[in-house]
Amino acid sequence: MNGQNNSDILGGEFILNPITNLDVFTREDFSEEHKEIYNMVRDFDREKILSQKKEIESYDPKLSKKLLDEMSELGLLGIDIPEKFGGSDLDKITSAIVAEALVYSPSFAVTWAVQTGIGSLPLIWFGTQSQKEKYLSKIVSGEIICAFGLTEPSSGSDAMGAKTTATLSEDGKSYVLNGEKVFITNGGWASLYTVFAQLNGKLTGFLVESGTEGFTLGAEEKKLGMKGSSTVSLNFQNAKIPAENILATPGKGAEIAFSTLDMGRFKLGCSCLGGSKLVIDAVAEYAQERKAFGTSISNFDAMIKKVADMTVHTFTSDSMIYRTIGSIQSEIDTIKKTDKNYFKKMISAMEKFAIETSMVKVYASDTSQWVIDEGLQIFGGYGYLEEYPLAPAFRDNRINQIWEGTNEINRTVIIGFFMKKALTEEIPIYDAIQNIESFLESNDMNDHDELLHEESLSLEFTKKGFLHLFNESLSIFGQDLQHEQQITEMLADIMINIYNVESTIIRAKKIHENSKNTCVIDIAKILSYEMCEHLTSSSRNISIYLKKHGMGDSSKSMLDKIISKSQLQTNTIELKRNIAKYIFKEGKYPF
Repeated sequence: MNGQNNSDILGGEFILNPITNLDVFTREDFSEEHKEIYNMVRDFDREKILSQKKEIESYDPKLSKKLLDEMSELGLLGIDIPEKFGGSDLDKITSAIVAEALVYSPSFAVTWAVQTGIGSLPLIWFGTQSQKEKYLSKIVSGEIICAFGLTEPSSGSDAMGAKTTATLSEDGKSYVLNGEKVFITNGGWASLYTVFAQLNGKLTGFLVESGTEGFTLGAEEKKLGMKGSSTVSLNFQNAKIPAENILATPGKGAEIAFSTLDMGRFKLGCSCLGGSKLVIDAVAEYAQERKAFGTSISNFDAMIKKVADMTVHTFTSDSMIYRTIGSIQSEIDTIKKTDKNYFKKMISAMEKFAIETSMVKVYASDTSQWVIDEGLQIFGGYGYLEEYPLAPAFRDNRINQIWEGTNEINRTVIIGFFMKKALTEEIPIYDAIQNIESFLESNDMNDHDELLHEESLSLEFTKKGFLHLFNESLSIFGQDLQHEQQITEMLADIMINIYNVESTIIRAKKIHENSKNTCVIDIAKILSYEMCEHLTSSSRNISIYLKKHGMGDSSKSMLDKIISKSQLQTNTIELKRNIAKYIFKEGKYPF
């Protein structure tokens, strides 16, 4: 695969490896087929979705189902489904591309995302041959709409705390489900549900068909946003599910749910990226047309800063998203599709990058909400009106920081997985920690005249700063570190910043090499400077706390030394003016 030759790198290992000579996948590495699919989906979205957006958002199930049928005709409901069941079985990069390209109606985008993601992936990955033969071709055609039932009234992010129960009937022919699921997207329209219940105290997945006796739906929820999608509760009162509809084996529910959610949260990040780009497109046009005090507001330095910052963080979302899916795809490409354990091995390949998929979800959804908020501010009073694009976008996007695991939970996941990798020595974290001091004495990276050399060197110091803080925190609190959530959130954000800066530097250099576009270099410089500022602030907060719990003076001195060496002297004001000027010249988000 072009642009990615690091398939042997494990998730989280970017913290340990130097950026030198690292190559990662970016959207600039799209194949011709990828580009054609992106353009096809954008055309469909503009011609079919945008033209009927008002009707979709007014809640029109028939229209949404009709549009799903039209996506089926384009082969976009079977991207992850094997060809022998009628699917197109395209790569994971294509899934990301389609998720990004569906931007004009978030309600319809999430309907599609559940249909092709968490709604059907459990069956694709864990279903029996007979289950797949029964349902998959109908999912590809849109005849069956899918939903995913995990969340309960008393257990949202705590999936393992589910109270819904399943018991085997006396004749062994069925499982009897009792309980309730809430906030189920596609729930009111679906005919096939993946539902999780406790079977003998172990979470287990079941395929539940609509019309099952004892299974009823709640009313459509009145929501802040995503008003054109279906969201209902699922109620089970002695609902009999045929024994052959159990997914995989009893007790496999946690693996099914978490594997599915890994990909679900990643695709959510792709949707957020598409939304951020759309906002910048709208702002770039509006800011140049809107006049105040006798001039275009695009000339105001405050507006210039906002547009530049929006561009920097959207470019960064893009860079981290395609780096992540490129790494996952490289792992999957090593597996033969004829392997009888293909899906099992594919899931293992994706699990290697659970840290990165959680980072994508957190950063892309935080970024899109912030970009929309800034865009609304630029529109001023008009941004608050429903007839303009920012007000509905603000409402629709807010859920993205909540579902597929709240961003707080995903930050916990990031550090939790990194702790596990450290304690099990899956990756050589402690060796890297031991090498910090020698790095501080040498810290010589290649030619000092190399493009973005200072930023790359600062990145390496930031990695050492993170490792030092992580080691001190783990040494003091041990596995109880997971309960020190203010610390773990700051550590997770440092990790995210490191991943983003590295991804952005690599992509910026690649673009510059091919086009000599200096704007992308300015983006990388600004992001690197912000990373240093964030490290300084978070390190100060964490070290003050750790010092009260036993962190020694020598450790604090080493941290101070790392921070001082990571600092950059970057004229971000001028760079932001350069970026905004380029955006206004292009009249849209151009990357």
